[in-house]
Amino acid sequence: MGNLINKWNEISLVKRIIIGLIVGVILAVTIPDTAKPIVIFGSLFVGALKSVAPILVFFLVMSAISQHKSGQKTNMKSIIVLYLLGTFLAGVVAVVASFMFPVTLTLGAGVENVTPPGGVVEVLKTLLLNVVDNPVKALFNANYIGILSWAILLGLALKNAPQSTKTMIVNVSDALSQIVRWIINFAPLGIMSLVFDTIATQGIKSLLSYGQLLVLLVGCMLFVAFVVNPIISFVGIRKNPYPLVFKCLKDSGITAFFTRSSAANIPVNMKLCEELELDKDTYSVSIPLGATINMAGAAITISVLTLAAVHTLGIKVDVGMAIILSILSAISACGASGVAGGSLLLIPLACSLFGISNDVAMQVVGVGFVVGVIQDSCETALNSSTDVLFTAVAEFTKWRKEGKKIKI
Repeated sequence: MGNLINKWNEISLVKRIIIGLIVGVILAVTIPDTAKPIVIFGSLFVGALKSVAPILVFFLVMSAISQHKSGQKTNMKSIIVLYLLGTFLAGVVAVVASFMFPVTLTLGAGVENVTPPGGVVEVLKTLLLNVVDNPVKALFNANYIGILSWAILLGLALKNAPQSTKTMIVNVSDALSQIVRWIINFAPLGIMSLVFDTIATQGIKSLLSYGQLLVLLVGCMLFVAFVVNPIISFVGIRKNPYPLVFKCLKDSGITAFFTRSSAANIPVNMKLCEELELDKDTYSVSIPLGATINMAGAAITISVLTLAAVHTLGIKVDVGMAIILSILSAISACGASGVAGGSLLLIPLACSLFGISNDVAMQVVGVGFVVGVIQDSCETALNSSTDVLFTAVAEFTKWRKEGKKIKI
């Protein structure tokens, strides 16, 4: 048994995940009722990642800030610009695609017990309130804006602390990173369970009636992942960006696709940044920040579903309104993590731009929940993998300017 486990561990993680994925599909198609108990493994895997991520981010950021020396440069400004640019361009892609391939919806689906935000001001207000959230509450509720703000403040306050105190914080963050590595080793089992649960409970047939909408949503996300992001990356690193793009999608996007949680994927992204030999002072802040404001997938979802409602209702949209929608979807997407329900519940906000009533907008949200099995998976995979991609691009651009060799 020991030799078997050792041989299994020698296989690369991605190959093990693919094996788990295939087994999950087979079990869901052949013996869904008998294999139902394996669902617990998926819940345990995602639950473990979600539970360790907040405190891992807290200690990593606090450690990085407290150890940071005056005059030592980071790439945070460049990364934030890349995050915002990528999110805006994703919104533009979604708007253009929606005009080229208009989709109409069969409205009538209902959504209960959900309350959309009243406007952009309310979304931004929520984000600002999250900044000053109680630190214990922020950790408990996985409020990453609050976690980041407190970690940065404590890190700054600890800059003049004795070295022994700083060493203790580093040791705790290293221990948490080790726990994450142990959890990630169970990814094949967890993803097998998640795939099984999705196919066994949702099925594929329920999504066929929304095929055109799904093709448009997923098509936009693929275009951003394989065309827009590589172009942005090439401008920075001035060499073939696809090896880096594929590595981010393979090592980060796959797990994010199945866990459908940017928070759960933060430890995975941290590990990938470490493998890419990026600056820990930078990625320990940029990765959790990206999980909050780098939302290209959310911008696409908001724009596509809003314009689907517009086309369904026969509302005429000019170029100016389309540009405003792109900006609004980008701003709204950046606030998606601060809203319960994520990007889907920000659709009424965008619909209000075209005078669409809240009742109709919430029916569009209902359609979003139906296709959410695939939409949310693809959205999370794009969002999370791009966090690492843009962090790496900013770092490699700096290396290129300094004459260092880029390792991709």
